[in-house]
Amino acid sequence: MQNQYTKIFIDGEWTTGSSEKNIENSNPYNGETLGIIRSANPDDLEKAYQAAASYQPEWEKLAPAEKQNYLFRLIDTIKANKDHIVEWLIKEAGSSKVKAEVELQSAIQIIQESASFPTRMQGTTGASNTEGKENYTYRTAKGVIGVIGPWNFPFHLAMRTIAPALATGNTVVVKPASDTPVTSGLLIADLLQEAGFPDGVIHVVAGRGSEIGDEFVEHPVPKLISFTGSTEVGTHIAQLASKHLKETSLELGGNNVMVVLDDADIEKAAQAAVFGSFLHQGQICLSLNRIIVHDSIYDEFVESFTKIASKLKAGDPFQDDVLIGPIINQGQVEHVEDLIKKTIDQGAKLHTAFKTEGNVIHPVIFSEVTNDMAAAKDEVFGPVASLLRAKSEEEAIQIANDSPYGLSGSVFTKDRYRGMQVARKIQSGMVHVNDMPVNDEPHMPFGGVKQSGIGRFNGEWIMEEFTTTQWVSVQAEDREYPF
Repeated sequence: MQNQYTKIFIDGEWTTGSSEKNIENSNPYNGETLGIIRSANPDDLEKAYQAAASYQPEWEKLAPAEKQNYLFRLIDTIKANKDHIVEWLIKEAGSSKVKAEVELQSAIQIIQESASFPTRMQGTTGASNTEGKENYTYRTAKGVIGVIGPWNFPFHLAMRTIAPALATGNTVVVKPASDTPVTSGLLIADLLQEAGFPDGVIHVVAGRGSEIGDEFVEHPVPKLISFTGSTEVGTHIAQLASKHLKETSLELGGNNVMVVLDDADIEKAAQAAVFGSFLHQGQICLSLNRIIVHDSIYDEFVESFTKIASKLKAGDPFQDDVLIGPIINQGQVEHVEDLIKKTIDQGAKLHTAFKTEGNVIHPVIFSEVTNDMAAAKDEVFGPVASLLRAKSEEEAIQIANDSPYGLSGSVFTKDRYRGMQVARKIQSGMVHVNDMPVNDEPHMPFGGVKQSGIGRFNGEWIMEEFTTTQWVSVQAEDREYPF
């Protein structure tokens, strides 16, 4: 494995980007420079897409067992390089050790699920309304898939597209996030190369959005663009893709809720809510933004939640006991601080000290929050928890649904059937009863409704996204035509 990643990866070669601009990769906690990468320009992008398109038919025609063996070797390679991967997730993405190891295991699980895809690429036979005709359907790869990597769970979320894309016979070109060019792209290419994958399956073009962003989407080679990130950027990508009738898989922003009903176990709900609010300092699309608590248990819940959250240590993510690491960059720090200040000005009650050290924001807890306050209205993407009151189950559902987002949510109650009924009424792609919203299983559908995205990842749902179905009919008996 490489110790430094300062080049882009095209057609099996580590090469210097052709742009005159650089990407300075830095540690968000201490500002240490991790590497200087010469950016890719449109010429590099053209080479990557053409190389991916050239090799794709050969990759697709490999026997299912051959593709599976490559994926199994990738899992072994990841396990052998665990410390290397975890170190990069901590120093580049600001992950705590707990989060980094959870992320690595999630990536392994999605590869394991993807390894089943080559033998699940099955077609069908069907009856025909035309006498003597036989109907067949065949599932084939789309071709080349463009992957725009995220910076918050960079390794897992990039792998969540790359592994199933390869398993279904596609090749990929990756544009990693500028804040995490290694863990959302270059490191993955390195792992595939060490696992023995053919040169043409993956290409990584680290480059600035201003230079290759729109071209990455509009280029004629990729048949689908996969993106995980903000709703604003996702909307722009969808608009660009639609001009060319290009498909997209978009997992976008969230304003996720936990509804705590009047019969909930307060201590268990509070513990789950702390994890859902502050894992990776709230920089997860699934993070709890709003905790909606029934009025009869509200004060007790606030006390329990604050007591648990106050024990979380913030600081250097390389320290074993630190769970709150740095925000990814200064711009994001300013965004979170602005939302906190606005929410204070709007009358919310602050239960913790509003404290920032460098890029580290210590956990912030607000009570007496309403849906129109900044921290509840917008996606925070920081260590901020907003607790809202509801006078009834019906009002809690109404508050939960009063948002343009609908990614994930949860319900806490001792009555599981009641929890399922409430879950069905929450306008969200995923809802979890007696758990927090940060859940992802490789065989279950992952995605949102409303402004939280288009399409579903994982399992049979991502197989559908990354493949094309063709109908072939055979006229087995002579057919008579009317003219």
